Amino acid sequence: FYYFIRLCLDKILLQCVLQSRTLSGADAINALRPFYFAVHPDFFGQHPREREVNENSLKRLNGYLENLQKPGFRSFKPTQLTFYVREREPNSSNVQESFSASGFRAVSFTLHTRDLLSTVLDILNSCSLSTEHVQSLNVNSQPHKEAKSTVNRPIKWDKTYYSFTGFKDPEEELEQAQRVETTLLSWLDDNEASAVKKLKKSLPLRKELERLKIELSHELQLSDIRWQRSWGIAHRCSQLHSLGRLVQQRPEILENVKGRTVVFTDRSGMSAAGHIMLGTTDVHHHWTKIFERLPNYYKLQKRLLLLEDRISQLLGGIQVIYIEELQPLLTLEEYFETLNSFYNKLRDSRLPFHPRSLRGLQMILESDRYTPSLHEFGHFMIPTVCDPAALQWFIFSKAQEARENLKRKEEMMITEKELIDTSTERFSLDRLYKEPSVSSAQMIDCCKRLLEESLPYLQGMHLCISHFYSVLQDGDLCIPWNWK
Repeated sequence: FYYFIRLCLDKILLQCVLQSRTLSGADAINALRPFYFAVHPDFFGQHPREREVNENSLKRLNGYLENLQKPGFRSFKPTQLTFYVREREPNSSNVQESFSASGFRAVSFTLHTRDLLSTVLDILNSCSLSTEHVQSLNVNSQPHKEAKSTVNRPIKWDKTYYSFTGFKDPEEELEQAQRVETTLLSWLDDNEASAVKKLKKSLPLRKELERLKIELSHELQLSDIRWQRSWGIAHRCSQLHSLGRLVQQRPEILENVKGRTVVFTDRSGMSAAGHIMLGTTDVHHHWTKIFERLPNYYKLQKRLLLLEDRISQLLGGIQVIYIEELQPLLTLEEYFETLNSFYNKLRDSRLPFHPRSLRGLQMILESDRYTPSLHEFGHFMIPTVCDPAALQWFIFSKAQEARENLKRKEEMMITEKELIDTSTERFSLDRLYKEPSVSSAQMIDCCKRLLEESLPYLQGMHLCISHFYSVLQDGDLCIPWNWK
């Protein structure tokens, strides 16, 4: 009877506390506004890798928050997230963010709370963001440290209480869940059914997308049609339908696209790589203007290529390149201005590079760096603000290593392709691919370890090598390259 009374009191007090700590979904979004502002992918346009990481983490975070709001949902697993958080100067009073030299920092944390308020506080505290504004919401927000340690329980019973009654100790359950690390096999076992269901549902749309892409590429004589972001299949079909309607309405404006690549992205124009960019939020009127301006874009592109040649001559024959996967998506105008500024600085410095002494080497220009570096693939990453004398010394000292890296790059690309083909065939995958933020070395390591496993779950699936575990809306399985 004594234990029965204590259980009743425990239950009543627990309900009272939970009711006093209720947080609605709208309140949670308002409370997390500083966090969203600090990590939103749109603010990472100059950093494609960090943007990709934040996009993936936000998808998983939103799924976690949605589950918290489902009535009766109890099956929680600790969720580890990584975000790149934009930094502010400590004394900045400006409404807009002011950035330090690095601009952002990486933050990793694990969510294991079972209510919205504790989750919101966890996120804000993990990112070193203020939680004062949460107090103004209509909730009785207890100190976060206390909420975390008591797991939302008003009474902390002695361990003998759980031993005697047979009830589970929530703190012990939490500690055990945190100790259990997600493995590839366990994750596939839990998520295969969901992925198969989504994949089957998406198959008709996938066929429709392929049909539309082939028809439009043939009709416009395009080299390719691509997407900058990982939009869903339905979204991509909608974009192709929009382009198809424009072709029917204004066929005369599309005469200059032959041999070009169309990229659906966040803004319209021509990219630094010479691709036609169609902003997905723009209407046909904006797209029409882009197609009408193509002759002028082509003239500017010729001037850009000439500028690259002049820079190459000043730097001993080193080739200036633009790599879409590693650099931000710049417009042709933006990239021309970057090249022009760098060229003027080099021309005025008159660096004594011997003609063609660096022929065969490559470099890319970056506006968000302050010191030069050498990439694993052999190309120099040169800041536009780099001191010319320091640039000369760095290139000379790293030239031999750069040539060795370029040679190793070719071998690595061949190895990567062979492993992708072998893995695709071994596991009967429909498709195996990687996110741009995953390097070739990481992909090679991942595939080698995959080939040592027996994975019947993957037959007919679309497998993406990423940094996190997730199932995309169209059934693609994403696994981290360094899976356990």
